[in-house]
Amino acid sequence: MIEIPVHNRSGEQVGSMQVDEASLGGQVRPNLLKQAYVRFHANRRQGSAHTRNRSATEGSNRKLFRQKGTGNARRGRIRTNIMRGGGVAFGKRPHSWRQGMPKKMRRLANRNALLAKAVDGEIKIIDDLSFDKPSTKQFAELLKALEIDRSCLVALTDTRVNTARSAANLQHVSLTRIDQLNAFDLLNHRYLIVDQEALTGWLEGTAAAGQSDGAGGDVENTEVS
Repeated sequence: MIEIPVHNRSGEQVGSMQVDEASLGGQVRPNLLKQAYVRFHANRRQGSAHTRNRSATEGSNRKLFRQKGTGNARRGRIRTNIMRGGGVAFGKRPHSWRQGMPKKMRRLANRNALLAKAVDGEIKIIDDLSFDKPSTKQFAELLKALEIDRSCLVALTDTRVNTARSAANLQHVSLTRIDQLNAFDLLNHRYLIVDQEALTGWLEGTAAAGQSDGAGGDVENTEVS
């Protein structure tokens, strides 16, 4: 069992939370995390880069001058890539960078990324992460109290509440819904701030995620390849 401290909004430890590492993969698996990270990043690529080759370039197909006797270099049609305005040699064409990954591996990677954060002490659990009104100043004070000086991911049950509005304008702070927590976002930020109740619900869904589409399961991105 891993014991993660629970803090209040003043940064004081008010308790702890026990997390079973077996439900998060048992041990940190760097190869799996790297595969999940690269896959997520690759699937966000549009793959729409396009350059005109010789066949797509306007110009005559006529040979510019005869092969011999002019004293010039041998020259073919004007659309060749070595001529000004000609086509691009080995240019980029539309290409899909999409990578596949089995569903169970994707889910395990999401859980294992959380385990890596817990092992490194980079999870900041708050007993009650709610604000009466939007206040960037109060959220900045919360970050200072928790000694967060690097990039931070805030996981909430709803990103339309006052807490989300309070954190929206802070630099190096990103927001996500707890049910959309994934390995890419976790590894892309140094710290994770999460409400205790929200994390408990995610972990309870994680325990059964291997058999059903519960919380803590796979988040399949739908970007254009």
